Amino acid sequence: MVAPTATSTHPHPTPPSTAVRRTTLFELTEVRWAGAALVLFLLGLIAQFAGAPTWTWWALYLACYAAGGWEPGAAGIRALRDKTLDVDLLMVLAAIGAAAIGQITDGALLIVIFATSGALEAWATARTEDSVRGLLELAPETATRLDADGREHSVAAAELEVDDLVLVRPGERIPADATVIGGGSEVDQASITGEPLPVDKTAGDEVFAGTVNGTGVLRLRVVRRAADSVIARIATLVEEAGRTKATTQLFIEKIEQRYSVGMVAVTLAVFTIPLLFGEPLERALVRAMTFMIVASPCAVVLATMPPLLAAIANAGRHGVLVKSAVVMEQLGTATRLAFDKTGTLTHGTPELVRIEAVDPRVDPDEVLRWAAAAEHPSEHPLAAAIMRAAHTRTLTWPAAQQFTALPGRGVSALIDDHIVTVGAPAALLERHSTHTPAVTVVEDFQNQGYTAVVVTRDDHAVGVLGLTDTLRPQAAIAVAATRALIGTAPTLLTGDNPVVAARLAAEVGISEVQAGLLPDDKVAAVRALQADGEKVVVVGDGINDAPALAAAHVGIAMGGAGSDLTLQTADAVVVRDDLTTIPTVIHLARRARRVVIANLAIAASVIAALVTWDLVGTLPLPLAVAGHEGSTILVGLNGLRLLRETAWRRAVRTG
Repeated sequence: MVAPTATSTHPHPTPPSTAVRRTTLFELTEVRWAGAALVLFLLGLIAQFAGAPTWTWWALYLACYAAGGWEPGAAGIRALRDKTLDVDLLMVLAAIGAAAIGQITDGALLIVIFATSGALEAWATARTEDSVRGLLELAPETATRLDADGREHSVAAAELEVDDLVLVRPGERIPADATVIGGGSEVDQASITGEPLPVDKTAGDEVFAGTVNGTGVLRLRVVRRAADSVIARIATLVEEAGRTKATTQLFIEKIEQRYSVGMVAVTLAVFTIPLLFGEPLERALVRAMTFMIVASPCAVVLATMPPLLAAIANAGRHGVLVKSAVVMEQLGTATRLAFDKTGTLTHGTPELVRIEAVDPRVDPDEVLRWAAAAEHPSEHPLAAAIMRAAHTRTLTWPAAQQFTALPGRGVSALIDDHIVTVGAPAALLERHSTHTPAVTVVEDFQNQGYTAVVVTRDDHAVGVLGLTDTLRPQAAIAVAATRALIGTAPTLLTGDNPVVAARLAAEVGISEVQAGLLPDDKVAAVRALQADGEKVVVVGDGINDAPALAAAHVGIAMGGAGSDLTLQTADAVVVRDDLTTIPTVIHLARRARRVVIANLAIAASVIAALVTWDLVGTLPLPLAVAGHEGSTILVGLNGLRLLRETAWRRAVRTG
């Protein structure tokens, strides 16, 4: 345990900025055209109901068609060149058909819905790309390379080659994956491993690009080029997993190609066959347009979307942001949950939980008082935990003099004319081959998964402090509720050490633990579960969790402390860090799926009845529109039931 030393000859440089310019909503062409289409539609609607001349609102609606329909129309034409037919073109054709028989308002609304959907998808894609660029900027742009004579040269980090020697000063970000060959320090590598505490690094230890050096000076030997670093692999994993998941669609979208081809073919047949038997052109056209309206999948789309969107809105009111209808549908099919540890099941900050006095003349409060006095000038996370514990016990302590930080070892200070040291137990264990009381307590703490800190006074051990990352209060409840809902036990995936992971897993009721995982190891663990047929939901918060979240069936991020990349990569975000909302939203998603199935049955039945009437008889156009719109409204209202507060409360009780 270390702290910034006031006597350091090197000032702490400001780490390079990791800020990346975000793509704003209206920088995207799709968003601007969708916005224009929406404005034109609303103006047309106002003009229509205000009694304006017909040509006025028709012109506004046609302008809406042009603004919102040209892009999906162009995409549909390109698809035709590739001998495929997509639902976007089908919707444009249905909108044109609606206008041809006087139902231009319905057609314009259809155009707005599809344009808005495409714009939101484009924005989500752009934001994810921004976040991946921001991740790559975690590694510094420059590095201090040492030549054979020990002279320093500032070079671009991307130019570093394997076996180059690098100097990293206090507070700097490490420029490449490397091995320590000289010096000692503590390194904050939470962005890679998720460990809540900085890790002491000395000769022979591995360090990762993008992690932050503490207060010591490190001499490193590069072991991987920038393009092969762990941080670069994280970005690659996120992009690859994102491309894999991009093919995921709603159930109704999976059959859109066949439905589109079939609907166009039958519409053409309904128009041409009667003409061959002498039916007037106008009558054949009206029949064909009537068929296109009643067969268009508006009701089917609304059968799917309102229940899922209502569930999204309800979850959002209760602190869970689900990013799309596809995600909500997938949540309802989850068969396995995997939790990260640090920052997810735990708070992600160390707390002092045990104090053992090993000198019979000293009580625990006195041990803590001396430790607080020595640590008061320090900025180390463990020092902050010790100070919080001392404040909680309302202890007072004398001022420290001659404060010194020993990188990777601890701190020392002159307290009431005595040298008090607070630090890692390595030196104590080295000096004592036999089990002294202090050594016994240290080993006991370490076996229980605590971080042990030894307090000495005049080189005599007086106490041992046990610190650990504390559980979130809802963790055990959420794990139990998840197991009861899904029927399978959750898995713990963590970069922390196995002893700490096992202790925490036992506390929350998780039996399957995989510890010491790097980001690509977590992805491999998720894919192994998927290979067994599991639909895995991963819950995490750190940059190191982002690839696993991207690879999972659904990735859920903790919003309170989640990294920017994780929040953008995740499919859903728990805004208030309340773990109990996770089983609740899964139950709500399952209910939404049941409503979708019921709505699809209703919509399909109405479409089948109206299409049959139009093909074997004469379906009046007003009745066709009424039946089509009526079924659309019916399934829409049925889905909106999930907006009610009772739907969430019911999910809470069941979850």
